[in-house]
Amino acid sequence: MIYPTINPVALDLGFVQIYWYGLMYLLAFLAAYFLANYRAKKSNDWNAQQIEDMIFYGAIGVVVGGRLGYMLFYNLPNFLSDPLSIFAIQGGGMSFHGGFLGVLLAMILFNRKYNKSFFTTMDFVAPLVPLGLGFGRLGNFINGELWGKVTDSSLGMYIQTQELTRYPSQLYEAFLEGLVLFIILWLFSSKTRPLMSVSALFLIFYGLFRFIIEFVRVPDVQLGYLAFNWLTMGQLLSLPMVVFGVYLLNKAYKKA
Repeated sequence: MIYPTINPVALDLGFVQIYWYGLMYLLAFLAAYFLANYRAKKSNDWNAQQIEDMIFYGAIGVVVGGRLGYMLFYNLPNFLSDPLSIFAIQGGGMSFHGGFLGVLLAMILFNRKYNKSFFTTMDFVAPLVPLGLGFGRLGNFINGELWGKVTDSSLGMYIQTQELTRYPSQLYEAFLEGLVLFIILWLFSSKTRPLMSVSALFLIFYGLFRFIIEFVRVPDVQLGYLAFNWLTMGQLLSLPMVVFGVYLLNKAYKKA
């Protein structure tokens, strides 16, 4: 396979440029909005205003948390030396784990406004997330960033600008963290489940998928491997998700 070089600018209007990566974020939020409204029709606990506010709070959490998380987890020395670099988003740099923590905080604030319990909200939100993750990884692919390792496997993709064949790890993540995780959570949550169990399943499978894909993904150049010549920051941050997810799932079904 040959990587189809794609212009990261989807539409150039002269006075403003619209990037594919930004459109992927827009698609992510729209997908979450429509899926949330579909789920709300089967529940008396959610109304249109709550859905709109939940998406708004979540979007702020994703963007702010994602950027801040990247600077803290992946680029801390540069952030400490130049705190204003956090606003230099034109150079890229978003972290899923930072965005995840940002959404958790945003949902805490949302719950205070509407007097909802934390896991009631998170069990509702969890199935809305994977498709957005998939769109985000497609944005990485279009931008030609976060590539996998060099390979001579037929599963690799030849990148003409690099004159190298690499694993298209962005597409693997889009498939596993996006489509497969969405199917798992959507089907699982289609029936009444114990409180916390849907959230737990999200933590377990996202953590597992991310941990596995990191083995073929090139670590961030400023960090490299953290230990054993294979452990990456992505794996280090994903492992607690799996452990805590298993704990929550066990706790959920014991209570049930």
